[in-house]
Amino acid sequence: QVQLVESGGGLVQAGGSLRLSCAFSGRIFTTYGMAWFRQAPGKERDFVGRIWGGGSTGYADPVKGRFTISRDNTKNLVYLQMNSLKPEDTAVYYCAANSGFPGDARSGYRYWGQGTQVTVSS
Repeated sequence: QVQLVESGGGLVQAGGSLRLSCAFSGRIFTTYGMAWFRQAPGKERDFVGRIWGGGSTGYADPVKGRFTISRDNTKNLVYLQMNSLKPEDTAVYYCAANSGFPGDARSGYRYWGQGTQVTVSS
């Protein structure tokens, strides 16, 4: 029973910070790649950032320098630290996972959480 559960979403003013957490269980291993995606109403689900089992990270251009993805393998947790938030960051944020070294495509991820809402006010 694979499960990913996001938490930490909420309402924040532009320029503020928020940290999202993703707790995973079941047959998701610490060697799996993990990622964050986001989806605004009427828009497709877009890649935000990913972290591989060894800790290597990659980010989408709109969040580079503002967001940081990290993981604590001892606790089966992945984090997304979001700083300098902008109204255009408003979306439902999803955690995703797959074996190997997945990149920025939605199709590269087999397992998904249910999402957590992030709203940034101007």
